[in-house]
Amino acid sequence: MRTLSVDTIAAVVADLAREAAFNLPEPVVNALHEARLRERSVTGQAALDLLLSNAREAASQGLALCQDTGLVTVFLEVGREVCLEGGDLDEVVNRALARVWLKNHLRPSMCHPLTRANTGDNTPAFLHLACAPGDKVRVRLVAKGGGSENMGRLLMLKPGAGVEGIMDEVVRTVDLAGPNPCPPVIVGVGIGGSFDRVGLLAKRASCLRLPGEPNPDPELAALEEKLLARINGLGIGPQGFGGTVTALAVHVAMEPCHIASLPLAVNLQCVAARMKEVVL
Repeated sequence: MRTLSVDTIAAVVADLAREAAFNLPEPVVNALHEARLRERSVTGQAALDLLLSNAREAASQGLALCQDTGLVTVFLEVGREVCLEGGDLDEVVNRALARVWLKNHLRPSMCHPLTRANTGDNTPAFLHLACAPGDKVRVRLVAKGGGSENMGRLLMLKPGAGVEGIMDEVVRTVDLAGPNPCPPVIVGVGIGGSFDRVGLLAKRASCLRLPGEPNPDPELAALEEKLLARINGLGIGPQGFGGTVTALAVHVAMEPCHIASLPLAVNLQCVAARMKEVVL
């Protein structure tokens, strides 16, 4: 059995948070370059050029990629042969993240839902803990902006809606969102599970799987291609200025559901797709 301190995990989370704030993941940068080659609209091309320039400046000067520095979600996969010790994991991680936001002058965006009073340090973060085989801990941090998060939808479809009904609702979600989630977006689609489960499926699909990572399920990979073609046919384009690239990728995750249900969730990730990970 391997022993690991929660302070060690918190320090790693803090490092990932700093990295995510200033550096766009390489697969996202590559996808934007590829999008620039495919984009046929002059205005869309100019928008993509600005997005790429912004990413370069943020990385070189240590500046936030976006004024919305995001709601932090941490996904932990802890090996069954690992024993965590040293205190309350949520509390220690939140303290570390608060220091990152204050020290690096990042915008605090978390507030009381009713009074709208700001918590002052961008906490709390949301932690998802899962068990995995082995003696390692995989830490993945997502800093997701509110504009894209607001455009998500969760629907409990009738089972008879089928694949066509699912596709129609996914495309409708992106169409209704328009420029609000800062396209080009990564579209995460969750199918199946339950009311509470399907949203997490969609969130993981949009945030944890970066452009260029293939879906191992041929059926879902084919569905992703069809959805991407329809979404990019909407004409919303980069930053909503019109064009042929509205989405960089569509990622679908699916699991069994009740015979009376067809849960569907769509989670949109903005162009500042800030995800960083490390394995301890």
